[in-house]
Amino acid sequence: MLCAKRVKKRIIASTIFLFCHHRSPRRPTPMYANERYLTLLNRFSGDSELGSSVEATLEDIAAALYCTPRNAKLILRRLQQEELITWHPGRGRGHRSRISFLAPMEDYLMKLLQEAATGGNYKAAFELLGEYTGGTDVRERFLGWLDGQFGYKKEQKTDSAAQDRLRFPILNKVNTLDPAEVNFALDAHLLRQLFDRLLRYCEEEQRIVPAAAHHWSVNAEGTEWTFFLRKGILFHDGRELNSRDVVFTFQRLRGETANRWLLRGVQDIQAIGSHVVRFQLSKPNYIFERFVCSTAASLLPDGFGGHAEEQFWQKPIGTGPFRLLCNNSCRIELSAHELYYGGRPYLDYVDMIIMPEECQPLTQSQPGMMQIRDGFYYDPETSPDTLPPSDDWQPIQKLCHGCAMMGWNLRKPGPQQSEAFRRAVRMILDPADLVEHLAEKNSFPAYGFLPETSAMRTSEPLRPERLRSALREAEYDGTPIHVVVDPKYRDEITWMQKRLAEWDIVLEIEYVVHGCGLTFHDSDLAIWRIVIAEDEVCEIEAYEHKECLLHNYLEDDTHEWIIGRIDAALASPDAAARRQILRQVEEHLRDDGTIIFLHHQQLSTYLHPSVQGVRLNRLGWVDFKNVWLETCLAAPELAATELRS
Repeated sequence: MLCAKRVKKRIIASTIFLFCHHRSPRRPTPMYANERYLTLLNRFSGDSELGSSVEATLEDIAAALYCTPRNAKLILRRLQQEELITWHPGRGRGHRSRISFLAPMEDYLMKLLQEAATGGNYKAAFELLGEYTGGTDVRERFLGWLDGQFGYKKEQKTDSAAQDRLRFPILNKVNTLDPAEVNFALDAHLLRQLFDRLLRYCEEEQRIVPAAAHHWSVNAEGTEWTFFLRKGILFHDGRELNSRDVVFTFQRLRGETANRWLLRGVQDIQAIGSHVVRFQLSKPNYIFERFVCSTAASLLPDGFGGHAEEQFWQKPIGTGPFRLLCNNSCRIELSAHELYYGGRPYLDYVDMIIMPEECQPLTQSQPGMMQIRDGFYYDPETSPDTLPPSDDWQPIQKLCHGCAMMGWNLRKPGPQQSEAFRRAVRMILDPADLVEHLAEKNSFPAYGFLPETSAMRTSEPLRPERLRSALREAEYDGTPIHVVVDPKYRDEITWMQKRLAEWDIVLEIEYVVHGCGLTFHDSDLAIWRIVIAEDEVCEIEAYEHKECLLHNYLEDDTHEWIIGRIDAALASPDAAARRQILRQVEEHLRDDGTIIFLHHQQLSTYLHPSVQGVRLNRLGWVDFKNVWLETCLAAPELAATELRS
């Protein structure tokens, strides 16, 4: 299970612009060189016409630029050389210094924004965007220009082969690149680009396939698993993967990490020579091979490759198809791993631009899906009534393997402690009614974690007498239900509030934007989304991952019972028996109202026929390694961009 971002109307927290409307005596961040003209223009021009002179003492200019008068003189001289200002220093008593501004503010700002973005300095561009665009149309102009920079680009530098770059916007920042702590879909997808695992779950074939290990075996009791590593797998720094790296990875994962649940039954890990690793389990686990497919089990270099751990995570080294070039609050840049054992990616670079909140209207799209512009990718969700540009565009659809759901916090006192009350709420909140209210053609009612489970159930008609009986049994006295919820679930929670109010159940809603100290521990209930990316193991993760809400909301007795059922499932060599046990756990939590399933989502879009190798995985992302361009079909407006060095 991986917490995923909602399909539409997502709201992210951004602190980039907090300093924009208030200046302290000492500027909190460095001033960009070309920003000084804008600073002086804002400070001194007022309502005066462009080119007219206004009074400004050298001391005032130094204060505005947060520098000494001596440095202010140097800055003024440079601005004059660039023909941005004229400076008339006052000489003698009674003669005040004067400054004239020669460049229109909006045109100059637009030029700075474009230069910053073209040079890859999106942090500077977004800071300038927040600082100076108020009261102008520059933001809209810049976003329109930036929109044209997204997509598939063939870049031709002087005296070098053309390079293929994919650039697209995303709305969410990376939480962690440490596999042992991963819990979100974006993080997991990036980790799969940077790292490999022992084995891999092939979604198309629905089976486990070799990855870093070319072969594996298990004893009859399901307690001893042996993995045989490929030779010649290279980390990004050129060192070869060996069994010590595998042992280091899993021993670290067994420590105090969020994903240590993966190795709960592991008793010992041994390196048998340089390319064989053996796991000894304390109890049977006939699907341990699926556990080592988890993103959390991504392989790290022994001892972090000789780096201090803190330094390592700034630019982690893996064996995956891409290496990390840049990771900051505004940009994630990947480059192809030339010696990747699975075959070098066609793309040379992948550029993900993390858009600030102000830019969201430009980048509303499916969660985690690439919004590739310039004719290569068309997102119908941004314009539901619009058809693709032409009939030959390829439709792509993917039913998300997971669901949005609601759960009660049973570690808090309140009406939710009554099973009768929880059942009453479940009767009121019909997923089919919610989907009808949302009016989203790509949403489907959820009655379980997986779409195939939901397909076997139908909505039950509301029986008022049965509902009233449950509320009487619960002795509900009108106590309000306190809800802390991310605004991305505003539509769901307001629908719930209205429906429950019809039965005199009061919801008090507190919206907290993701990234601004969002906590669900004080909430009586919560809404979240899970993605079952890799079959049974991800479902187990929903119960065992220490950061997952379901794990944190369950009472100790219930959690112990679930762990016992999970162990029973793992000890069974029969897949149908395992599925039945896990379904019993799901049905128990649903029937007593601990969780209420809401809806499944289908991702839907169109792709230009020249783009090949695009498939949406269960995380809702495209595997960058497989993307390539059939250039003979490329749109004519997508000619190679000439970049001069």
